[in-house]
Amino acid sequence: MRLYRLKKEERLSGKKRIEELFREGSSFFYSPFRVLWKFRGDGHPAVPDARIAIAVSRRNFKKAVHRNLIKRRIREAYRKNKSVLTKWLREKMLTVDVVFVYTGSQILSYRDIEEKIIITLRKIIEENEKGTD
Repeated sequence: MRLYRLKKEERLSGKKRIEELFREGSSFFYSPFRVLWKFRGDGHPAVPDARIAIAVSRRNFKKAVHRNLIKRRIREAYRKNKSVLTKWLREKMLTVDVVFVYTGSQILSYRDIEEKIIITLRKIIEENEKGTD
């Protein structure tokens, strides 16, 4: 069961790191997510393979209850499916920082969010594979 934990170290924090990711990171849009990521080559065992942050716009969701609901669903979908990304990162000796920005204007069901998270994780891997060829 430890495989499915989302530890504090796996959460992206720090204003400088997040700003750097928005400034220098790669991105793509897969409705309702804008996904930004940046690979780092320091596949050190003490550093988590992937660190994530989640953002939901106050403009689209005025109530904090709704923003928090969306963030919980995204976090849970990532937690259950992160092994897709982490196995690949360990093979390549890489680490990655990822931000999921929820750009939709409607609250999606957990099932829909989970499907889209799985696709976005695979797309991050594909984008890096294309970049190294």
